Amino acid sequence: MDPSEAPREETRLPPGQYVPRGRPVIHYGRVPAFRPDTWDFRVFGATADGREHALAWPEFAALPRETILADFHCVTKFSLMGNEWRGVPASVLLRAFPPAPEVRHVMIWGEYGYSANVRTGDFERALFAMDLDDKPISADRGFPVRAVVPHLYAWKSVKWVRGVEYMIEDRRGFWEERGYHNIGDPWREQRYSYQEEPGEGPS
Repeated sequence: MDPSEAPREETRLPPGQYVPRGRPVIHYGRVPAFRPDTWDFRVFGATADGREHALAWPEFAALPRETILADFHCVTKFSLMGNEWRGVPASVLLRAFPPAPEVRHVMIWGEYGYSANVRTGDFERALFAMDLDDKPISADRGFPVRAVVPHLYAWKSVKWVRGVEYMIEDRRGFWEERGYHNIGDPWREQRYSYQEEPGEGPS
């Protein structure tokens, strides 16, 4: 798309959000060190073949990549507009390591046990990004790999990703257990669990 044809920022800004000066960085806990010799990416849970799969760093880095242009909406109400992310689409992982037919949810796991749950339809739109605006992602933004789920609030875009778990039954991730909304749609301002409608949270 020609940049001049893209929707203007004000029409892409969800309710309650604003565009800040600069590019704030927020994260929970310390920034982990990247050790390529021991780093791996696991796909586990309800896989179609019943097995756990692990990719070493050279194997993961060799997977096909795509570039997406996407806005980034933090639940604390700032939005970073027009980010160019490049990485491995979730569709590549789903083809290589398919889930069992009854899987409806995915838990994205990061370092230190951080996690975020998403529906499979949301996961299919995710990217496992390694570059931001033509440069490797910085350590505080999630190097070497972070999830990007651009249509949901940014806490679902887990930093320092180490794997995904296919789930038949939904369960809450790290911030969802601490009062954040189970789905996290910024256009519906789904910020907190008390806003959940019937069927939006785990049964």
